[in-house]
Amino acid sequence: MRRNSLVVVANRLPVDETVAPDGVREWRRSPGGLVSALHPSLAHTQATWVGWTGALDAAPELPDLAGVRLRAVPLSKVDFEEYYEGFANSTLWPLYHDATEQPVYHRRWWESYQRVNRRFAEAAAEAAPPNATVWIHDYHLQLVPAMLRGLRPDVRIGFFMHIPFPPAELFMQLPRRNDLLYGLLGADLVGFQDQYGARNFTQLASRVLGLPVRHPEIEVNGRVVRVGAFPNSIDMADMEALARRDEVVKRAAQIREDLGNPEKIILGVDRLDYTKGIEQRLKAYRELLSDGRVKVQDTVMVQVAVPSRERVAHYRILRDRVEREVGRINGEFGRVGVAAIHYLINQSFDRTELAALYRAADVMMITPLRDGMNLVAKEYVASRVDVSGALVLSEFAGAAGELTDAYLVNPHDLDGLKDTLVRVLEASTGDTSRRMRMMRRHVRAHDVRAWAQSYLSALHDASGLGRLVL
Repeated sequence: MRRNSLVVVANRLPVDETVAPDGVREWRRSPGGLVSALHPSLAHTQATWVGWTGALDAAPELPDLAGVRLRAVPLSKVDFEEYYEGFANSTLWPLYHDATEQPVYHRRWWESYQRVNRRFAEAAAEAAPPNATVWIHDYHLQLVPAMLRGLRPDVRIGFFMHIPFPPAELFMQLPRRNDLLYGLLGADLVGFQDQYGARNFTQLASRVLGLPVRHPEIEVNGRVVRVGAFPNSIDMADMEALARRDEVVKRAAQIREDLGNPEKIILGVDRLDYTKGIEQRLKAYRELLSDGRVKVQDTVMVQVAVPSRERVAHYRILRDRVEREVGRINGEFGRVGVAAIHYLINQSFDRTELAALYRAADVMMITPLRDGMNLVAKEYVASRVDVSGALVLSEFAGAAGELTDAYLVNPHDLDGLKDTLVRVLEASTGDTSRRMRMMRRHVRAHDVRAWAQSYLSALHDASGLGRLVL
């Protein structure tokens, strides 16, 4: 086995720029699912990360991040509006999430998507040493594999889709569907979170492109492209160690005290996105309070909502609706000094504070209408070092295929969601502990290092080149 260079290509670099009190600007590791998933693995190999800094019209020289070389790709204001907010998040995102909101199509957005993908491919080609492994991530960059293969046929190319990949009936709505499929087929291995996404992709290659398919392989231009499912994960050991810190334990106790030491705390932690099912969750909670099946003096809900894409109309509308629902719940059921729901938005939650919230919560509610994986579910499980707590999890989150001992729900079924929440609140310690123990065992055995090694080993087999060792 030989140790090659690894180049990661993603829309964002794993850093954010901060300004110290003395005015000095510096770059720090940013939070986020992809960063959290990949960083532990990158620390063990010679790696470069290609991506956007988050700043417009800037591609600064950046310091290494824990041994990972950073290569910035610039985006202009027009790029951001048309490639990122436009095609990626107003066309692809809603379509890939079961068209929860109506996708929007504009030809100029597609042109911008092509232009920016070309820029990323050229940056990756320049950053990659001879015979390197290049691992491209997510829906923003689906044209990059084929573009990169044209520029650098010597490198092995992997692509991993972090969000759901839709069935043919939805994908075929896309005006430039062939281009996207051929873009992905530039990779040696195309990975998805689950078998549904992998199967949808192979069916499209056959149905739309007319290519020979013998699942899990697709033949294109004399090459064989492998397709597979690789559910991604978290750094279990790191999350456990964080949850055991004295400061986290003390902070969790303080959170419970600040909330009035209720019998049960229900927690939701989500990006403010219409796919996350926040409105359905709040409505179920309000109806339980109205029915008297849940009482404010015994139970409190905490909803953390991280703003995202606030310039996109769908997100502004969602924020207004969520805030109105929170106000309605507290107006009808709260008392002086006692809120029925604590809604936290526009606040900066570092990993320590999130770990304390996880430890403080008796019930974690993760109820997306559609989600590729949802690493928050796994973080909650990892943080429950005392084997307590209960996870209510949507059947439509990728994590549901692994965390089968969670209390699984259909978030579209409001009565079913309410009944499950009551069942969880009344569950015996023996039942919740047994479920949590099984989930913790699974996450420990399938952590982020296992995910990365599984994917890269499959990429080695698909490309026929020497193996990359983490």
